[in-house]
Amino acid sequence: MSVIRLALAQVNAKVGDLAANAVLVRAAAQQAGAAGAHLIAFPELVLTGYPVEDLALRPSFQAASRTALLTLAHDLQTDGLGELICLVGYLDRLDVDAKAGPRNAPINAAAVLHQGEVVARYAKHHLPNYGVFDEARYFIPGTEPLLLRLNDATVAIAICEDLWQTGGPVTWARDNEADLLLVLNASPYERNKDDTRLKLCQLRAVEAGCDLAYVNLVGGQDELVFDGDSLVVDRHGALLARAPQFEPALLTIDLEMSNSPRPRACIDLAPITWKDQVTCEPGIAPSLADPQEVYQALTLGLGDYVKKNGFQSVILGLSGGIDSALVAALACDAIGAEHVFGVSMPSVYSSEHSKDDASDLAERTGLNLRTIAIAPMVDSYQQSMSLTGLAEENLQARVRGTTLMALSNQEGHLVLTTGNKSELSVGYSTLYGDSVGGFAPIKDVPKTLVWELARWRNTFAIANGQTPPIPASSIDKEPSAELRPDQKDSDSLPDYQVLDTLLESYVSGDMGATELVAAGFESSLVDRVLRLTDAAEYKRRQSPPGTKISLRAFGRDRRLPITSGWREPNQSEVPGQ
Repeated sequence: MSVIRLALAQVNAKVGDLAANAVLVRAAAQQAGAAGAHLIAFPELVLTGYPVEDLALRPSFQAASRTALLTLAHDLQTDGLGELICLVGYLDRLDVDAKAGPRNAPINAAAVLHQGEVVARYAKHHLPNYGVFDEARYFIPGTEPLLLRLNDATVAIAICEDLWQTGGPVTWARDNEADLLLVLNASPYERNKDDTRLKLCQLRAVEAGCDLAYVNLVGGQDELVFDGDSLVVDRHGALLARAPQFEPALLTIDLEMSNSPRPRACIDLAPITWKDQVTCEPGIAPSLADPQEVYQALTLGLGDYVKKNGFQSVILGLSGGIDSALVAALACDAIGAEHVFGVSMPSVYSSEHSKDDASDLAERTGLNLRTIAIAPMVDSYQQSMSLTGLAEENLQARVRGTTLMALSNQEGHLVLTTGNKSELSVGYSTLYGDSVGGFAPIKDVPKTLVWELARWRNTFAIANGQTPPIPASSIDKEPSAELRPDQKDSDSLPDYQVLDTLLESYVSGDMGATELVAAGFESSLVDRVLRLTDAAEYKRRQSPPGTKISLRAFGRDRRLPITSGWREPNQSEVPGQ
């Protein structure tokens, strides 16, 4: 038996910043080298960041990725890390015309860097599909799964979706008696997905008959957030090591290799020195409970969006309600309270407790708060237009939106939109009013989950001897937009518990009206909610990006035609917009 010391580098890359991403790779390689690792693996497309979307189609970007890879190999040698075997994900391209795809077709690839050179490459059979590639697949003639030979051990290489499919590298690893199947990933976070990943890795390890190591990206990229959660399982599916979620980490582990027969189709690497003693004892990071996992996903997604886009601060309207309170708490945790600017914008219909709750939140968190009364501005509009009813209500929201955008222009803050998924689903928002902003942190968070997250955050603070950031009254009071006297959300919407359950079945489950009624929902409620949801598509198309946490997030995963004659059975005609 031989022992290989493997390092999995769970890093936070930025799309398009090849130089900075190369620095991340070199820093992690230094850490792995100091730990005595023989082999270090990085996530899928780590050199370019992920997902690159239409950047992948640009020959200039493809060429830059190739050049950065060669430079990285040289720099690792210069850093004194030539003996360390580095497996790095990058973007490549198809250079020859083929039936498989056009010239310059982008390729999701991995390269083996050793002793200052690129000694081997492996190209995944298809590209990432997050809203740009439309299942397009470019097959590379003659490409087979990559096998590396390290002394008497065989390591098989796979990239992301290779793991989700039967056959391919898994079969290749089994048929060639590989000792380790090493999988590079950039797998976005979704609620409860970590357990699915673990079970899949365990299944594939048993199928391949070897140990399996899974390295995943961490960090936020536009709507997506990557949670890391890199892991290693043995050939029987037992969990050997696991990295934490939502933070960069280097997971190092010693694995016993069985001195397997040398496959015919493999890349032989220069001899490496095995460790005489196994001294590396990796840990198994504890799993996070659902509210904490979701909260950390939202915090990381927001923080990285702000920082990676060059903003120093954020601004948001503080109404005293639960949505703005949760967004404010997330922002304070993500970038620090000193960089968060809240604006209380009371109207003639704002209650005293709403203004008090906004002030209380600012005092609890330490964020910056100012008050700008909107009544004089609304009056100026009314003197010119004399609006009534819904138009008058929406005017108040639009004055608030204009105020926030003006402060953003003047002071350089990123405006945060505070609407939740329940409101976004049924169109319970005002275009160019409460929907304005550059990022919507809880866009994919149903209202019932908003309450759950707020309660969890306060409980977490108390357990750690801190002040709960969210006023209890913001959590407990009945939701209201406060655009008319004594207004309540319940005047226009069903109970949120019922609404969110129905929306989950319709939006994520694609259940039709007949199925929803059969599932126990009242027929008139189904008709009304589906009508509202379908009619609000034009609003959703104009909403800012926000962190995806569900299977079906609006904008990225679910998209309906705005102009459509289709109505679910029993639906009445949609009224004019």
